Amino acid sequence: MNIRIALLAPLALIAFAAPALAEKIPLAKISSYLNGLTTAEAEFTQINGDGSITSGRLYIKRPGRVRFEYAPPDKSLVMAGGGQVAIFDAKSNQPPEQYPLARTPLNLILAANVDLGRAKMVTGHSEDGTSTRVQAQDPEHPEYGSIEMVFTANPTELRQWVITDDGGNQTTVILGEMSKGGSYPASLFNITTETSKRLR
Repeated sequence: MNIRIALLAPLALIAFAAPALAEKIPLAKISSYLNGLTTAEAEFTQINGDGSITSGRLYIKRPGRVRFEYAPPDKSLVMAGGGQVAIFDAKSNQPPEQYPLARTPLNLILAANVDLGRAKMVTGHSEDGTSTRVQAQDPEHPEYGSIEMVFTANPTELRQWVITDDGGNQTTVILGEMSKGGSYPASLFNITTETSKRLR
């Protein structure tokens, strides 16, 4: 599996159980929700660009930190911390592949201050009767790719995202029920610490 493609590409369109005739959630409310999402964890299912499916557990600590732990038999790991994204291949004893978080659409969720009202950031904002979809990109660097986020209302909740990377590859991440407000050690998102642990 190409984990980079899986993480940075958009996810398949999956319907969520929600009340019918849901109203479109305003961008200001979605921005407020994301800014209030300081820590969270959830099971996730990932649909990769090649149609393969993986799963695992993710941990979010905003701003700027996330950890995707893939379930066996994969056991790979993708994490962001210190402004970098690192991809650990479970089958390799080499250091992880790294690149700047700012160059990935995932940065739009992990930014210190999410403001979807910025000019040219949101390229789509719609609702389909069960959920609200927001397509966004870095307005200064649209070439970095885009992210489509799917939310349900009452209360507002992030349910999935689809990332399209700079090569046009799509990865979808579908979230299970999120547990919020947890306390996570800094080491959980420390790329240097994880690298040392895996190369012993």
